[in-house]
Amino acid sequence: MYLIIKMSILDAEPWRALPRAVAALLAPDLPDLGEELLSAIGEQVPEYAKPLRGRFGENIQRGVNEALRQFLDLIEEPDRGRAQSREVYLELGRGEMHEGRSLDALQQAYRVGARVAWRRLARTGEAAGLSSAVLCVLADSIFAYIDELAADSVEGYAEAQQAAAGERDRRRSVLLAMLLGPAVDAGEMRAAAADAGWRIPRSASMLACEPENLAGIAMRLPPDALTGIVDETGCALIPDGEGPGQRRLIEAACTGTVAGVGPAHGAGQAGASWRRALDVLAAIRAGALPACCCWANDHLATLALLAAREPLGDLARARLGPLAGLTPAGRERMAATLAAFLDERGSAPAMARVLGVHPQTVRYRVRQLRGLFGDALDDPDARFELHAAVRAIGIGALGIERDPPAASGASSAPLPSRSPARSESPPSS
Repeated sequence: MYLIIKMSILDAEPWRALPRAVAALLAPDLPDLGEELLSAIGEQVPEYAKPLRGRFGENIQRGVNEALRQFLDLIEEPDRGRAQSREVYLELGRGEMHEGRSLDALQQAYRVGARVAWRRLARTGEAAGLSSAVLCVLADSIFAYIDELAADSVEGYAEAQQAAAGERDRRRSVLLAMLLGPAVDAGEMRAAAADAGWRIPRSASMLACEPENLAGIAMRLPPDALTGIVDETGCALIPDGEGPGQRRLIEAACTGTVAGVGPAHGAGQAGASWRRALDVLAAIRAGALPACCCWANDHLATLALLAAREPLGDLARARLGPLAGLTPAGRERMAATLAAFLDERGSAPAMARVLGVHPQTVRYRVRQLRGLFGDALDDPDARFELHAAVRAIGIGALGIERDPPAASGASSAPLPSRSPARSESPPSS
């Protein structure tokens, strides 16, 4: 077991197998080797082929010098470890991220440095009479050590990426909150958008969903969508939400969930779209709209009725009061007939098709309706109110009682239905 552990340590830190005297042997080469490394990196890595000035130059020079010094320290005292100098190479990785570069250039610089260091130190070792076995271990040590430095830089780069993403998300949350405000200053919007790295679109649509569904929806939306939880509701601002192919994309993102999508407005008027999206989500929750992704512009009448549900409830109770004295079955039958009469403009054949009864039965029912509602069936204003009442109740689950107490207090108005009613025969004449 000890042998396995020992071999594992040597595989990971091969410099432990080098004689400690090798450190003193190589030390005189460090100053010239540092200059040689910097020159080779500048010649072979295009991104670094510039004067090493400022913080960028300081970090590169510090990284090279620290790498050489630390390498000899590890040969001399392997248990010292690298904890104290890791920050140098973490910072190099962070620096590449902040400079807007990938890690390709830095990784190439590490490879160039490893080759140059090996050639220089191998010549020194050979001249000092080091055996081929020791030189092999030295080579292994150099490349293993450079791999560790490169891994530190990868870690630093990832840390910087994560921090930048978190800061970007924070700035985009601030921007989203601003855009949903009642009055958006154009100058402040441009400044906040620039700060968040977000291009202001010509138009945007707001999406409202259940908060627990937002993450799944956001993953499938375009990357320039702004998302967040607003007042315990999932919120997404989708640039060009009504552009070509966008509807299909948004509906696909909402597959298996419910969502309301407001109309497209300029980014500065996103609050108006957000209010409509919230109205749609409220209608879905109430059962007035299907449990899917619904667009406000497709359901404006339903949203209007939902917004006016309290006065419409009063209107329904007042206008449908004449049905109160009927039996429950009679109320349902006559309510369905009234809805068909208003929708089909009194056409007996059309009403018969809708209700699934004989036209003669329809005519008989219409005579009953006239007995209940009188001239209201021919008065434009009264017809409008009757139509609004039956439509409001017919939507269902709008906060209007399905069986509201009638004005007379005797019974209640029914829920109008367009489903075929049970056929009944009119009295023979």
